[in-house]
Amino acid sequence: MLTGAGVASAHDPSAYGGLFRSRDFGQTWLNADTGLFLGGAVSLAVDPNDGNHLLLGTDTGLLASDNGGRTWARVEPGKLFGAVFALTFLRDGRSAICVTPGGVFRLESGEWKQAAAATAAAPARDIALGAQPERLYLIGRQALYRSDDAGRQWTEMAHGLDDQPEFTEIAVAIQPRETLYALVGGRLMASIDQGQNWRLRDNGLPQHKLEALTIDAQHPSRLWVASADRLYMSDDAGMNWKPFGQPLPEPGTSVRGVAADTAEGVVVAITHRGLYRSTDRAATWTMLEGNLPVHLEGRPLVRDPSSVSTLYVGFALMPYGEIWRRAVEGGNLLNQVDAVSLAGGAAFLLLVGLLGIFAARWLAARRRSSADNVSGVTR
Repeated sequence: MLTGAGVASAHDPSAYGGLFRSRDFGQTWLNADTGLFLGGAVSLAVDPNDGNHLLLGTDTGLLASDNGGRTWARVEPGKLFGAVFALTFLRDGRSAICVTPGGVFRLESGEWKQAAAATAAAPARDIALGAQPERLYLIGRQALYRSDDAGRQWTEMAHGLDDQPEFTEIAVAIQPRETLYALVGGRLMASIDQGQNWRLRDNGLPQHKLEALTIDAQHPSRLWVASADRLYMSDDAGMNWKPFGQPLPEPGTSVRGVAADTAEGVVVAITHRGLYRSTDRAATWTMLEGNLPVHLEGRPLVRDPSSVSTLYVGFALMPYGEIWRRAVEGGNLLNQVDAVSLAGGAAFLLLVGLLGIFAARWLAARRRSSADNVSGVTR
């Protein structure tokens, strides 16, 4: 049973960031962060076996709910602190991976344990499950990492690409075979051999920076990306692409995530300006307001794996780029705190404590002496 986060009235969406849920594929939204006043909802994971079990990565740490967001508890604040950009449940729903500026952590038997990973693996930009039950992929500050033991150990992958390209987003299709898709230097690349070799998959895509890489939850061979204010769709595993609908209304809109029900013609896009929705295959777009924040940074757009019509979306007061910068700087500071520094700090605190004890005893002795002198004079 979760404890630690009380229930309070829903906050004013215009004043705070936060997490929101829709049960009707984005038509209506309600707060899913009752009792919280968040500066930024950064990432979200939904238990694949229990839609009420949620993990929420914020700009200051990790929260958990076992009742669909009615109440929340902060998870190990002394260990899991700082912005959580990469977060996922494993397929069993009992284990999870969370990456903070301080490292990669794995939930195992109810306890969060630090995994064996390179310093540059944290903070992490993105994380994805592989086709095998214990295989995961993770993008650290720039490079790509893989785990073959359910996240206990991570190794940097030799991708064979020239120079040191920057990986920013990753997605994994597991049918009909495992295929890794990644945005590398703003371009889409794919690998069918667990990241050893990569090929461009950009036929039909514009020569602009790509973002919002998404594998369609209902169609494994359908992919989505965004570029230059509009969406692009591929129905053949990224081999060929075509524009989908019309551009978003405002030029210069950065898209962070896409969810689509193309059978019904409904598409939802979270952007740095807020949430857009279309009901006519993106022929027209509407910015959703009402209970949602208006013109506020949005980032996570997550579909409940057990309910195709349930969506979650998160917002932040601070730009996500600034949250990321602070996470990197915080990770740098943590890396500088070695064992010798910790031992020196502990010794300093011990010395201060001992001096405090001696000072207290000295003052007590002075008071007793003064009291005895006063008593002698009185007699």
